Amino acid sequence: MTVISTTEHADLDRFCSLKGYADLSPEMVRQHAPDAVLMTSRDGQLQGRSSLWWRHLPEYTGERLGFIGHYAVRDSVSAAEILAGSCRALAVQGCTLAVGPIDGNTWRRYRLITQRGLEPPFFLEPDNPDDWPGHFESAGFHAFARYYSSINEDNARCKDRSNVMNDLEKAGYALRPLATRDVETDLSRLWQLSSAAFKDNLLYTPITESEFHRIYAPLLTRIKPELVLIMEQDATPVAFCLALPDLLRAGRGHPVDTVIVKSIAVRESHRGKGLAALLLSRINRTARALGMHRTIHALMHEDNPSRRLDSDVMRDFRRYTLYARSL
Repeated sequence: MTVISTTEHADLDRFCSLKGYADLSPEMVRQHAPDAVLMTSRDGQLQGRSSLWWRHLPEYTGERLGFIGHYAVRDSVSAAEILAGSCRALAVQGCTLAVGPIDGNTWRRYRLITQRGLEPPFFLEPDNPDDWPGHFESAGFHAFARYYSSINEDNARCKDRSNVMNDLEKAGYALRPLATRDVETDLSRLWQLSSAAFKDNLLYTPITESEFHRIYAPLLTRIKPELVLIMEQDATPVAFCLALPDLLRAGRGHPVDTVIVKSIAVRESHRGKGLAALLLSRINRTARALGMHRTIHALMHEDNPSRRLDSDVMRDFRRYTLYARSL
């Protein structure tokens, strides 16, 4: 039996009790504000769940989108039921293309690992059971977008771009790390910069400054400020690179010898000047000084220009897929 309701009337404690690819709390569900939640049960036991969004989604050529997220199921039978029910519900709302898994927008968790490789999971990498991609494919979904993580086993091989900074300084640019004494102000600046730099990304949806702070503030105790670089021109941030150590290495008994490049953003009016390449070069140099000789470029869209940075020394090791199905 399938039950669809708004979050106000749903049993969110029960909804969140099913183990997914990330911990989910009732408060988080409310913050994500789905338009409906769906649950399927058998013999009184919760078998599957999803959240649905159809309002306030980005435009996509010739389609009205509907998102399926907060996905979790016990088996392939419940997967077929929850995905079929999700698609029916979105079609009733006038959606023509269902996309998933995506928890409401691309600032949150979305896509599935579809080619795992041999490299173990890295810090903050979303994970999923290996049979989940098959659930979507069996339900008629196809690959909508692909993403990759790549690794450089020796970041000393990356190009030194120090000369680029000399030219940029003459044009009024300055590079600095995250301001540890005024982190809240810097987070606000990064929200503004991210909102401008990512606006043309696939399925981009703007988020409020408060949600941006909720996402990134918990990371502040785990980052090294010198691995968050901000490029400014006339004291205005125009580019940044956010990187952090792979803290999962320590849990496996290995040295924390890997830096994860999580985000690189450059304002459109400042592109073509080599800012992203310079930021990455400085991150690699700082990481080596901190004892990290491996660099991971995390979760990049297949057409992301950042995939070309140091591509001669990078190796793809993981693939992820975001799925879609015509309704």
